[in-house]
Amino acid sequence: MTTEKDQTETIPLLAQTPGAGRILRRCFGYLRNYRRYVAGAYILLALINILIMLIPQFIRRIVDEGIRAQNLSFLTTATLVLLGLALLKSVLTYYQGRWIEIGSQGAAYDLRKALHSKLSALSFSYHDRTETGQLLSRAIQDVERLRFLTGRAALRLLEGSTLLISTAVVMLQMNPGLALLALGTMPLVAYRAWDFGRRFRPLSRDIQDQLAVLTTRLEQNLRGARIVKAFAQERAEITRFEADNLAWFKLSTQAAAMRARTMPLIELLANVGTVLILWYGGSLVIRGQLTLGEMVAFTAYLGQLVQPVRRLGMILPAVVQAIASGERVFEILDAQSEVHDAPNAIALPPVRGNIRFDNVSFAYFGRHKVLNGVSFEAQPGQVIALLGATGSGKSTIINLLPRFYDPTTGRITVDGHDIRDVTLKSLRDQIGIVLQETTLFAASIRENLAFGKPDATDAEIFAAAEAAQAHEFIQELPEGYATRVGERGTTLSGGQKQRIAIARALLKDPRILILDDALASVDTETEHLIQLALEHLMQGRTSLVIAQRLSTVRAANLVLVLEKGRIAASGTHAELLRSSGLYTEIYQRQLREEDRTEEE
Repeated sequence: MTTEKDQTETIPLLAQTPGAGRILRRCFGYLRNYRRYVAGAYILLALINILIMLIPQFIRRIVDEGIRAQNLSFLTTATLVLLGLALLKSVLTYYQGRWIEIGSQGAAYDLRKALHSKLSALSFSYHDRTETGQLLSRAIQDVERLRFLTGRAALRLLEGSTLLISTAVVMLQMNPGLALLALGTMPLVAYRAWDFGRRFRPLSRDIQDQLAVLTTRLEQNLRGARIVKAFAQERAEITRFEADNLAWFKLSTQAAAMRARTMPLIELLANVGTVLILWYGGSLVIRGQLTLGEMVAFTAYLGQLVQPVRRLGMILPAVVQAIASGERVFEILDAQSEVHDAPNAIALPPVRGNIRFDNVSFAYFGRHKVLNGVSFEAQPGQVIALLGATGSGKSTIINLLPRFYDPTTGRITVDGHDIRDVTLKSLRDQIGIVLQETTLFAASIRENLAFGKPDATDAEIFAAAEAAQAHEFIQELPEGYATRVGERGTTLSGGQKQRIAIARALLKDPRILILDDALASVDTETEHLIQLALEHLMQGRTSLVIAQRLSTVRAANLVLVLEKGRIAASGTHAELLRSSGLYTEIYQRQLREEDRTEEE
């Protein structure tokens, strides 16, 4: 089983962890396309703050010039104006919230799109060493945290900062001594907030990494539910999940304890100012050095001062978490794909199907060598069968041709074009692939068939399905071609999935076919029908086939026998029986029984 440490380290980190400032600049850069909404929200923020600063002054005048002066006319007028200001503030707040949400949701939309595009472009080697749960966590949970950061969190932080400054200025103008007494605790509040952010950020990163581990564990258990039940490992998997869940719980409680220690202290320091104003301000009112209205206004301003401090206590942890999320998201966006288009890559013109491997070697992750000096040539229209034991390099050869990986050394050409000099899309558009492990999407059968050619007509889809011997069983399904298949095609049998995969590849009408033991999951009768169809459809196409059946080997123009990453023998079936002891051994062990069955 993969350990927690392994899972956490599966996504390569950048050489240097970027600073918070750089992360924040990149995050807010995604608001660029929505700057009108964001600018509008921040303009409304300024107007709202002006109204907030005016309201206590109206309260002061209501108390001093209306209530104490017993001026009912002024009291009525000032109260109505105050009500109007409150209504205007509510309307402006509505549009402010709406516009900032449009901007932040748009930024999250663009960020998710960029992540999906990047993950689609990254090479197989990246996905080989990256847990799916890690990627899901970053693409969903981390992006959501960044959405909050670029939206309401940033707006509230700026609102709090401007309120803090403007309120302090007005209080100092009203009564410098009383203002300094009220503001005396603010430096302590600021220090505690900064210290909390410094200590909380690495813990937040650990929490999010562990949550990704937990997501990976759950995703693997759901994906492998049949295997877990088949081997009666439910209890063992529950135990593993509980261990990961407990680790996340402990980190979360540690973060909660840190918040519980810091936030009440920040609020206490802020509220100390209120107590001091009530004591000292009240004594000034008693001595006649301050009016009651000024005292009430001063208390209202201090309430406005405490409010952004409280908000800071609530938002700061989320901002720190978002910065940690930004680190995780940008690690993916900054990752370099090992397979990519060359700067001067050209579109591969329509090919005849000449394939040449020239002294090709390959090592996974640069360490595990699986091919060593492989050379062969396939002429247009030929069928090349790859035969050998598990781990001999068969699958690696067919993975190198469409550039799922690039050779460590050597070169591969198609019609004389080095495949590293042409665009990936133009290369893969001319290759049809049927892998041993069939992957179908949770969509209709028609959508699965047309996956490689979305604009295919019904006639083309039906023809491909008929050629793969799939049309008949599809028509018998409840909704025919509109029938939806379960996740990864679990509602279909292995043979049915394989026939759909074959039809999907044939619908592209490719010049090059790759068949990874495409007949392994079908019964003998279906195999015979598919083999007849393939023999007809392979005419004029170059086909590379991983062979496990005698019928495939006999139909091949060239059989390559692989052993430990090298071509140990090559030739036709009849030639190899005469010249290769290794092939004869494989034939006797794997294919002879099938030969006898056919003779009977």
